[in-house]
Amino acid sequence: MVVGALGPAVFCFFFIWEQTKLMKLTIFVGLYLLCTVGIGLYAATRVKSTTDYALAGRSLPLVMVITATFATWFGSESVLGTPGQFITHGLEGIVEEPFGSSMALILVGAFFARRLYKMSLLTVGDFYRRRYGVSVELICSIFVVLSYLGWVAAQVAALGLVMHILTEGFISVSVAMIIGTIVVLLYTVFGGMWSVALTDFFQMIIIVIGLALVAFFASDMAGGVGKVTTYAVDHDLFRFFPENDLKSWMFWISAAITMMIGSIPQQDVFQRVMSAKTVKIACAGPIIGGTFYLLFASIPLFIVVAATVAVPEMAAGLMDSNPQEILPTFIKDHMPLWLRILFFGAVLSAVMSTASATMLAPTTTFVENVLRNIMPLSDKRELKAMRISLIIFAFGVLTYSLCMEGTPIYELAAMAYQFPVIGAFWPLTLGLYWRRSTAFGCWVSIIVGSIVWAYLTFTPTGEDYPALLCGFLAAGIAMVIASLLPLKINRDNVRNWEENKDKYLYDASAAS
Repeated sequence: MVVGALGPAVFCFFFIWEQTKLMKLTIFVGLYLLCTVGIGLYAATRVKSTTDYALAGRSLPLVMVITATFATWFGSESVLGTPGQFITHGLEGIVEEPFGSSMALILVGAFFARRLYKMSLLTVGDFYRRRYGVSVELICSIFVVLSYLGWVAAQVAALGLVMHILTEGFISVSVAMIIGTIVVLLYTVFGGMWSVALTDFFQMIIIVIGLALVAFFASDMAGGVGKVTTYAVDHDLFRFFPENDLKSWMFWISAAITMMIGSIPQQDVFQRVMSAKTVKIACAGPIIGGTFYLLFASIPLFIVVAATVAVPEMAAGLMDSNPQEILPTFIKDHMPLWLRILFFGAVLSAVMSTASATMLAPTTTFVENVLRNIMPLSDKRELKAMRISLIIFAFGVLTYSLCMEGTPIYELAAMAYQFPVIGAFWPLTLGLYWRRSTAFGCWVSIIVGSIVWAYLTFTPTGEDYPALLCGFLAAGIAMVIASLLPLKINRDNVRNWEENKDKYLYDASAAS
């Protein structure tokens, strides 16, 4: 009797399985999410101290530094936001990302990694404390933490969009955001940087294989690489530089430095440098990862053009309303099931890897450089504080994401990095390379740069002058002038630095 009942049940299951393609896709993606969480929780077994949690014990080999760097930057804006921006505005419209962000990684590896690694710091905020004192540490750390609000919100928004599309609208974007945030939080809160590093390694493999295969099939559907290239040329999508007038160039440069400069004094970049096993790996990892990222970021751009050529009606319907949905809609409606599984697995890999890293970075900065200045913390209590702060930050970002629902992912990501451009870059760069830079100069730089940026951002004058570029230049000039003023506070700052710089800038244990 049982056997007799089992036959129809099995038949019904396979009938539903064959008829419901959506169920197959959702099941496989759900299994992928569980696998990722499992890897992240396994990594948590390696966490014994704050250094393990924040920097993976400073023991990552070159391949894991590269994959962690690549996977962290290859996020929602790379797979969804940037292709949508590219198909409507061409290369000129995506100078911030991927060009600016990949250049930031290369600059970090070439000019910042060696000096910072030898200082054996836990966060980038620790540098500001050693170089300028607690007051500058606090203000620069706050600027860094604030910058992550929009960046993590972009990843949460992407998780919501992908799950919403996957379920044919059955799960709303808002509910999907909540689910995605909980999944990422689940493995990050326990494993910290170890979870980020191991899941990034796994996720990068999925990203590379998935998008490469999608590009191949999309090219075939569009009639070959030649037709895709011809469409891009005919629609002027390869134009990279602005029109030949001063105003256009100023706004173009302002866009370029948003992530090129804004990414340099960031904790997530710093964590990849400081997690490396040796100083050579710390320098080579960001350079190789940034180069690889720039090359691979072109694949989603190719796919979205191929989708526009292959299915022009679908692309035209989304071009004006929501161009960032062109790519996922094309895959969902026009690719075989196994390729859809790979693609959405790749998208979730990209988004989750970025979200986990960018949730961890501001919380470690907050605990190490803000909370520790308010209350004493042992290593055990600091580790607990980082986990609690991570949970609070995650739900704070989720709230912000729900409030900003509907804002394009590319805009959310780009807005995030304006804070460190104005408030953190010059103190870091001049602090490393100019012995006369002072804490007074930092404060003047931050105040002047912020005033200029705010004035141009919130007044009509900003229509003629780019707020970020003007604020950035004003901050740099102000710091140099203020540091050179013949004030006692400046002389004392320089004298203290000269007497202690060897102790601050060199740690023998980190020099191998």
